[in-house]
Amino acid sequence: MTSSITDPLLATARRVIIREAQALNMLAESLNNNLTAAVQLILKAKGRVIVSGMGKSGHIARKIAATLASTGTPAQFVHPAEASHGDLGMVMKSDVALVLSNSGETPELADIIAHTRRFDIPLIGVASRDGSTLLRQSDVALLLPPAPEACDTGIVPTTSTTMALALGDAIAIALMEHRQFTPEHFRVFHPGGKLGARLAKVRDLMHDNPPTVPHDTPMGEALITMSSHGYGVVGVTNRNGDLQGIITDGDLRRHLVGLMDLTAGDVMTANPHTIGLDALAETAMRIMNEKKITCLFVTNPQSNATAVGLLHIHDCLRAGIA
Repeated sequence: MTSSITDPLLATARRVIIREAQALNMLAESLNNNLTAAVQLILKAKGRVIVSGMGKSGHIARKIAATLASTGTPAQFVHPAEASHGDLGMVMKSDVALVLSNSGETPELADIIAHTRRFDIPLIGVASRDGSTLLRQSDVALLLPPAPEACDTGIVPTTSTTMALALGDAIAIALMEHRQFTPEHFRVFHPGGKLGARLAKVRDLMHDNPPTVPHDTPMGEALITMSSHGYGVVGVTNRNGDLQGIITDGDLRRHLVGLMDLTAGDVMTANPHTIGLDALAETAMRIMNEKKITCLFVTNPQSNATAVGLLHIHDCLRAGIA
């Protein structure tokens, strides 16, 4: 492909992105107390956020509903056409409706708008036309600024849908931060996949009853304990049962001559690296990679010197943490 062909294509792509970025800046500057009112309306709702839209706005509405649901705000997408054929029964008085329409005049939305008015269900409308039916009927009207669409003809929904999506994200994150939604809460809604693995805690992956021996244990017995568990390590504890060292294959090689005449305390490496029960497994993986070790003893926050588990690098890899 020659530069004479690719250059116009690159120019078009850049123009689209620049126009959409400019539209987002316009959106940020246009936000006012109506945005605050919309968030407060959702916070007061005892039910769900019912998100709806038709066509391209419907696709954006689905994503907004998914983002809300995964960040602590119960939400559900309801297709306006299906709503007219029975799904309006999903929309209850305890809910709040968030309805998207670029023109604000989408005919398929008429029934769901009427339903919210009939049963006093709070309605938040998002549209690009001031004075449109959707915004006039809404309890809170969120008007998108008059940014041109990215195409020169102005007929393809591009900047308008980008602004609607960003506005949905802004609402979701405002709700999330107000509720002090943490990564631990986030993990509850994302137990699977790469994201779930990254948010897994050490306690979720570790092995209970880690192999340990008292510091005065003869190495013959320590080797039996080490071999029986199959982790390639054994922890060494003091008289109080606190972890004070670790024996690995490297320690065995360094003390190969006369090994059986020594105790676990003689062979161990003191002050081993440990990890807390509630630490993220991703943090444990980073420590193991940085220190070039294959496992970490797990300690209880109430007694950081007591080993309550063992996390091996293979456990993290199996969970998808890399």
